[in-house]
Amino acid sequence: MLDYSQLEALRAVLRHGSFERAAAALHVTPSAVSQRIRALEEQMGSVLIQRGTPARPTATGQRLLHHAEQVALLEAGLSTDLNGGMPAQGPLTVRAVVNADSLDSWFLRAIGQTDGLLYDISSDDQDVSTQWLRRGDVMAAITANPKPVQGCDCIALGALRYLATASPQFVARYFAGGVDWDAARQAPMLMFNRKDQMQNQWLKRELGLIPTPPLQFIPSTHGFIEAATRGIGWGLNPLLLLDRPLKTGALIAIGANPVFDVPLFWQYNRIAAKALEPLTRAIREVSKECLVPLP
Repeated sequence: MLDYSQLEALRAVLRHGSFERAAAALHVTPSAVSQRIRALEEQMGSVLIQRGTPARPTATGQRLLHHAEQVALLEAGLSTDLNGGMPAQGPLTVRAVVNADSLDSWFLRAIGQTDGLLYDISSDDQDVSTQWLRRGDVMAAITANPKPVQGCDCIALGALRYLATASPQFVARYFAGGVDWDAARQAPMLMFNRKDQMQNQWLKRELGLIPTPPLQFIPSTHGFIEAATRGIGWGLNPLLLLDRPLKTGALIAIGANPVFDVPLFWQYNRIAAKALEPLTRAIREVSKECLVPLP
């Protein structure tokens, strides 16, 4: 049988990245944390942590961490049930992965409507965020994938609406005759990172094929908009954030069909469902206000 204090030490080291920070979080000495990890490794017959900066789990350590997280979630749900909706052992830390555009346009509104929860939010593309759930790195994710990960529930939220935009000067220089094949090959295109396929998907819908334009990598939602207004490139930007640039004329829509909708879903570990109820409820409410209904 596994010792709970040892599992807590493992969780703390891997969440905080070092034995010293884990000790501070657990209110014990670094030596005590080391002893607990050593005892757990001896029991498992395997090294669990790759020492470094930050500390990382081995394959066995990752499996054990996932088990420890599941136990913690079960305890949080039980504690919430037994204590009138509030966990007895302090607030639950919600570890979730959310795409940057949702973080900057609507997701924080949902967090702002919750109470009694702490958050550890990571950011990744909505097309790959379910990988975080499969690895057990997070308990919930905003994703474009409607197929639930094993052990997870999935709620359809709506679509985040984007608009293909560029500055008037950029349009005059590259798209004076519209967005055609030749123009799209020459006009610099904004990309968030190398996982970002949204602009290519829009071009394929618009032109039937995907050209190979010059690329400008801007890993920031607000930076993406500013890059477009400054004529650095064209790109798809969340309509929720475009009110002022469109009203002032700093950005204009491009293409025959500039609107591009990205369906979003809230997937969460089924074991965490009870503990996540306040956040799930807030996400449902905010998504009704901010996202476009799915067909």
